[in-house]
Amino acid sequence: MSLANGRPYLAIPGPSVVPDRVLNAMHRAAPNIYEGPLHDMTRGVIADLKTVAGTSGNVAIYIVNGHGAWEAANANLFSRGDKALVLATGRFGIGWAASAERMGVSVDVLDFGKSSPVDLDRVEAALRADAAHRIKAVLVTHVDTASSVKADIPALRALMEAVGHPALLAVDAIAAMGCDEMRMDDWGVDVLVAASQKGLMTPPGLGFVWFSERAKDRCRGGDLCTPYWDWLPRAEGTEFWQLFCGTAPTHHLFGLAEALTMILREEGLPSVWARHATLARAVWAAFDAWGAGNPQIALNVADPAFRGHSVTAARLGAPHATALRRWTEAEAGVTLGIGLGMAEPADPAYHGFLRVAHMGHVNAHMTLGALAVMEAGMKALGVPHGAGALEAAAKVIAGV
Repeated sequence: MSLANGRPYLAIPGPSVVPDRVLNAMHRAAPNIYEGPLHDMTRGVIADLKTVAGTSGNVAIYIVNGHGAWEAANANLFSRGDKALVLATGRFGIGWAASAERMGVSVDVLDFGKSSPVDLDRVEAALRADAAHRIKAVLVTHVDTASSVKADIPALRALMEAVGHPALLAVDAIAAMGCDEMRMDDWGVDVLVAASQKGLMTPPGLGFVWFSERAKDRCRGGDLCTPYWDWLPRAEGTEFWQLFCGTAPTHHLFGLAEALTMILREEGLPSVWARHATLARAVWAAFDAWGAGNPQIALNVADPAFRGHSVTAARLGAPHATALRRWTEAEAGVTLGIGLGMAEPADPAYHGFLRVAHMGHVNAHMTLGALAVMEAGMKALGVPHGAGALEAAAKVIAGV
């Protein structure tokens, strides 16, 4: 007998739970792509995408996943031989660096490990050492999906201004968009990258690149920019087909329009950010309580100020994390995230890490339910853990 029968809960950091309303919006016949309501709706989607990113600048929509959005940003930001400084706080920072390098960009990586935030002193030293200003752009991940480390974007921009370095600031917000606060213009971000399948509550398939007027002017005429990746027609095209370099991703647009309506006009973006912050703190409180009874159990990021609000990476010690993930899915219908990037799959340590997502279409009972299932699994598997985790999480939700 399994208690997993019923509606499953996918508590992995993308693809996230897709609201029924979004699925229903996509479940329709193909529309006329040449004129009519689709064109009007898409203009609204573009305006909403600028709002959710906090920008009055430009946005380009691509039919890709997050890795494709990296490539779109790289193709427009750089020419072959240009230099990038990448600030890596986990697997996905390293991945963006590798993408740029494969495209012919000269990449310097400052790797801060898998559990630590960006060290601004090291960044300052790197920027000051670049007296010739060869670094065209600084690339940083807002929240690394693998490690759950969050970067302080305003502090980074303030440092770049203080040093007087002219580099553009490019931010990967794939795991953070619609979950953690983002104010692109106010924070001085030049290029921002995200995708549809996490906080924006839409199935995988759409990537977004927002870019400032400064970035547009500085990057014009780059030799990596092929017709498909060129962000100018997508942002400024006078013909509808130019926005997508061909046929529009029609059903994804219907779904995204509904998701953005839920985020911006119903819940409201500040409330969305607050909800994610509260759910994150509830998860952290549970892990702190479990860890009080077992030093092997701990959050990956020690300082709450540098933890993302969309996903929590943690360790339970090998092989407990893998065993718990398998138990929660098979016995209770809750799928937790693997410990991506924390160790290689062939390394026994890989089985000591997991991730709990709380991104997008997630509420209190979903998060509290996932935590309760995890505790039941620890009991069933004989994993030592401290008491009081569910009570601690409930107090966060209750605001007491």
